[in-house]
Order: sequence, then structure tokens, then C-alpha cells
Amino acid sequence: MTFENENTFLRMKNAGKENEFHSRYEAAVKKVRSETGGTYPLYIGGRTVQAAGTFEVHSPSDSSLLIGRFQNCSGRDVSAAVESAADAFEGWSRTDYRARVSVVLRAAALIEEGKFELAALMSMENGKNRYESVADVDEAIDFLRYYSELMTINKGYRVAMGSSAPGEENHSSMKPYGVWGVISPFNFPLAISTGMTTGAIITGNAAVLKPASATPSLSFRLHEAFMRAGLPAGVLNYITGPGATVGNELVSNSGVSGIAFTGSREVGLKSMRKFTEKTFKPFIAELGGKNVVIVSAKADIARAVEGTARAAFGFGGQKCSAASRVLVNSHVRDEFVDRLVSYTGSITVGDPTERGTYLGPLISREAVAKFEKAVTDARESGRILSGGRVLREGAYARGNYVQPTLADRLPFDSPLFMEELFLPFLCIGEYDRLDEAIDIANSVDYGLTAGIFSKDSAEVESFFEGTQAGVCYANKQGGATTGAMVGSQPFVGWKMSGSTGKGAGGLYYLTQFMREQSQAVYG
Repeated sequence: MTFENENTFLRMKNAGKENEFHSRYEAAVKKVRSETGGTYPLYIGGRTVQAAGTFEVHSPSDSSLLIGRFQNCSGRDVSAAVESAADAFEGWSRTDYRARVSVVLRAAALIEEGKFELAALMSMENGKNRYESVADVDEAIDFLRYYSELMTINKGYRVAMGSSAPGEENHSSMKPYGVWGVISPFNFPLAISTGMTTGAIITGNAAVLKPASATPSLSFRLHEAFMRAGLPAGVLNYITGPGATVGNELVSNSGVSGIAFTGSREVGLKSMRKFTEKTFKPFIAELGGKNVVIVSAKADIARAVEGTARAAFGFGGQKCSAASRVLVNSHVRDEFVDRLVSYTGSITVGDPTERGTYLGPLISREAVAKFEKAVTDARESGRILSGGRVLREGAYARGNYVQPTLADRLPFDSPLFMEELFLPFLCIGEYDRLDEAIDIANSVDYGLTAGIFSKDSAEVESFFEGTQAGVCYANKQGGATTGAMVGSQPFVGWKMSGSTGKGAGGLYYLTQFMREQSQAVYG
């Protein structure tokens, strides 16, 4: 087995099949749209379960489009899911790692088979454009295959050790913990839920998966793929409902041995404190970022403009890795800003299923309200150079559409410059010396991603050495701070961006779901 990234669009484009890419996606949109509006059950112990009530999920691009009705599960449902996982754990944990890998690889093949339908559903459910949605599905497949390769290469993480005495045989064996709660976000509704869930189950744990309430259908499809792949009943359980109740029940349940969480800093910290208040238990958290781009006087300005804009406005800035600050050297500030304003003004906002759309809707009305407040605050303490409007007319009337926005002349200690917004909102700052820019970059609590544009290798090296972030890029035109690839760029947060210092899609991720046992035999 040799891992390769899925990379569907680039692969099809290079093969002269770009039109096929679009036709397959568009056919999937028609099919999926005709199938929306159904009622989804919980899955506990391999059985469908109906809760006492349901909630509706509507498309953020068109509120009249009902994605589906989902179960609003109770504390009793959560407990049943944890108990089911605990019952399944003993048999699954003793299953040979090669058999576990086979199940995961079959799930990967099934997701690949339904790739365009999953992408179409994602565009409708969370507003990603076609390229971003297909890439999200690709990343899910990459996680399944890369973690399978890691398990295979490491032979289930059992390693012969040295001997300290004659007749002594020693091994280090990594063992699963038990039941993991997996709490996934709306912004990568298949990729992140797949990565965390696979990390738990491929290492021999059982899991209870709770997706974000805004995007529960992709996790349902993930559960479906694992069941079709032959995962034993109860190893993976699917529950839905608000994080404030269902998520809280999951982190409060004493039968849960570990939590994998991706979401907001506030919720993550609160959940970690609750989960570990009585004992030591692993809590793998990725908590966002306030990511920076540094544009040097020695930058390729055209490349820097495109890379910054793509990182800031891809999926409306609703990525943990999105650029929300750009620091520009004073010698090139005017040229860079002028060109960035022009680029930003050319971005097409609209229905994410349309071919020409770059920026779809925000996930919710609450996000729109947050955008409006950010614009108001920016006008009070600085100025808006581009954007700043909520789009409510015509085709935008039933969606959560806003303009990509550039804010300038804000003080560096402004909350807009310091706090994560999760919006298509980029703050522009100016600097004179690179060490000054790096200090400003490091002044926030977060440390997820960062980028620099410079043709000077010494400047790039200084940036890598001085920047307090887990994922750093130099001269990345496709997205200055975004687009970490599984198996190539481990996605790891420093400081308040992550709890473990080990990145998803990297060499050490799976070891977080296991604990070491030293095994000594004497002849």
C-alpha cells in the first residue's frame, strides 16, 4: 500500500476531464436535491432509534430548502449509545489490526464511489462551492487511507524492545482506551468527522459520533459507509442534537474514555474541564486560530494577493486555518492593498452549487449578525476598504450572504485583530521590520497556521524559526494559510489552537487514541 492524496479536481483537470468533473457534480446536485427533506434516525448498537423530538436543518443558501429532520436525542439516548459502544469495544479491541484496516479501506472505497453526491449534499447543507465540497470528501478518503497505511506500516503499533537480562523478551504495545466521544464541526462536515472517527476506531476503540447540528447529514453518511463496510454493530454510534445538551451529556458520561473535539475555543475549554475534572483522560482538541499572512517587501505581489485572498475568503473564512490578518511591509503596502481591494471586489458571491460561484453563504443567521457587528466595529476604530454589506436582494433573499470584507487602520490590540471571527473578514496591518511582524503575529493566544510571501530564503527561514504556529507556509498562492494535505502537512495547533501538539493527517495522530503497555516475558 502506498498512500496518494485523492485530489479529484486537479487529477481530472490534468487528465483533460474538467468538463466531466462539472457534469458529474451537476448531475449529483439534481439527484440529491430531489431526495432532500427526509427524516434521519439515530444509530445505536446498529439499530435505528427515534428520539422524542426532531429538529430541522435548512440550507444556508436557501432557507426554503429542507435538508432533513434529525433526532433531538435525550440524555438517555446518549447513555444508550455509550453503553452500546462499551459492549462492542471488547470484541473490536481484540480484532487484529489488519482486519480493522480492511474495514476502513472498504469504507474509503464506498465514500469514493459516492463522492459527487456527498459533495452535492455538502454544498446544500453548509454552503461550500463545488471545488471545496469535493475537496472535503477527498480529505475524508485521504484520512481513511492514510491512517490505514500508518497502522499497516507500524504493524498495529507493537514493537520489540531491547532486553535487560538473559531470557527476557520485551515489547511495547499500544492499546486502545475504550469508548471515544467524537464531536465534529460544521465547516468540514465529512473530512473532520471522518478523521477523528477513524482515529478512534482503527486503533481498536469504539466511538459515539455527534456532528454539529447545522450539518448532521454527512456524518450520517459516514456511519452508513462504515456499516456497509462491515464494521460490527455498536463500534460506531451516531447521535444528533444541540451541543449544549447532547455534547454536554457526552463529555459528562463516565463511560467515555476519551474525547476528540473540533470546535470553538469557549466550548472546547469548557468541555475539557468537565471531562477531566475527576480523573486523567485524553481530550484531543482543535480550537481554531487567528491566522496571519506576512507580505515582505521582497514578495511576489501578484502571488501574495491571490494567496491571501484565497486563504481569507475561501468558504467565507469559516475555516480554522483561514487568514484573518495580513501584515504588509510598508514599502509595498500601497501596491499590495490596491491589488487586494481589486481582487476582493471581483469575487463572485452566490449559490454554491453554481459553477461560477466562489463564495457561498455563511452557515447561519447568527454568523450574519456577527459579521454586521464586526463591520460596525471596524468602521468605528478603522475603515472598510472593500465589502461590508449583507446581501439581501433578489437571489440572495433566502440565504446568509455577505460580501468579502477588508478592514484597515485597526489598532493591533483591537478584538478584530486578536479574536477569531470565522467570517470573510480580513484585517490589514503594516510593519517595517520582519521581526516586528513576527512579534505581532505571535501576540495572539492562537497558533494554528501562518504564511509568508518572500523571495528571500533568509526571511522565510526567520519566519519558520520565529512563528508560533503549527502549520507554516511560504509563498503558497493557492491559499496562504489553508489547505493542509493529509500525509504531507500535519494539521496541528500550538498554544490555544490545540491540546496535544500532534497533527491530524500526520505521523503521530493515531498514537493519541492509544496508551502504551510494556510487555515482558521471562523464559
